[in-house]
Amino acid sequence: MFVRPFGVRTVLRAVFILASVAVAACSGVEDLPSAKLGDPTDVAPAYRIGPGDNLQVFVWRNPELTITLPVRPDGRITTPLIEDLDATGKTPTELAREIEEKLSVFIQDPLVSIIVTGFVGPLTQQVRVVGEAAVPQAIPFRANMTVLDVMIAVGGLTEFAAGNDAKIVRLVGGGQKVYRARLDDLLKDGDISANVAVLPGDVLIIPESIF
Repeated sequence: MFVRPFGVRTVLRAVFILASVAVAACSGVEDLPSAKLGDPTDVAPAYRIGPGDNLQVFVWRNPELTITLPVRPDGRITTPLIEDLDATGKTPTELAREIEEKLSVFIQDPLVSIIVTGFVGPLTQQVRVVGEAAVPQAIPFRANMTVLDVMIAVGGLTEFAAGNDAKIVRLVGGGQKVYRARLDDLLKDGDISANVAVLPGDVLIIPESIF
């Protein structure tokens, strides 16, 4: 039987995952209803801009003010005539109206539109995957996203994952709730009832199998 060698990084990762699961267990673990594929029931939240997003800012009849730029890691942008404007957490429409207000000092009746490309979004609108995923990462939330969509995005499970011991940690009403995620049943057995909806800000924790 092959046993994976372990080092400091592996030990630290295992400690982190086991600690996270222990915290989850203390607060009680619940089940989520199965997602209904092709039958969206919830209205997706408005997209909010985050660091790393690329913005195309169009100023009508003012091509010299039209620009494509990234949102900096500090969540701000700088456009012609406007410096260090906070963009994170705002919808494209909200940011466009704010730019119009600031540009009105320089030009008459500015009309601004913003297109977001290279979506990243703030942490509150990302789904983060840690532990024994093939490629652990943070994923921008999409409307009607399910745990199956998340697993496809991270390349599935590693061979060392305890998929049915995975947990989804979610903020609900200012508190933290923990839900079961039966990833082995879903990915290995094809049990579609194990496919559950995810929400912006969810953290999917996939522990390593002890054996």
